[in-house]
Amino acid sequence: MIGNGAGLTLSGMDMLKLYGGEPATFLDIGGGSSRENIAKALNIVISDPDVKTVFLNVLGGITRADDVARGVLDVMKESERKVPLVIRLTGTNEEEGQKILKDAGVSFETSMEAAAQKAVELCNAKN
Repeated sequence: MIGNGAGLTLSGMDMLKLYGGEPATFLDIGGGSSRENIAKALNIVISDPDVKTVFLNVLGGITRADDVARGVLDVMKESERKVPLVIRLTGTNEEEGQKILKDAGVSFETSMEAAAQKAVELCNAKN
C-alpha cells in the first residue's frame, strides 16, 4: 500500500481489508512527492519478494498526477521485477497523468474502492 498522506493510506488499507486483502506494508509518500520520490517508493515496495501486488493510492493536491504517472512509468521500464500494480489516480493534473498512463497502456482507477477491490482480486489470483 502506497499513498500520499497517512489518512489516505490508512483508508486504502481499510479498503483492502474490506475486500478480503491483507496489506503487507504501508508507505506514505506524503504531499508534494516528485516523480523521483514516486519511483523510489515504488522500487522500495517491489523490492520486497513477499509483495504480490501494489496498490498505489494517490489523491493529488500538491502531488501532481502527471508526476506520479511518469514515476510509475520510469519504474516499469527499469525494474526487472514485475509486480501487478493497481493505481488510483485523481487530483491535480489528473487528466494529464491519466493520459500518460493510458498512452503507455497502463490501467488506472479513479475510485479508491474499485482500485482496492481490483488489487485484492489480482493478489488472490496469484495465490
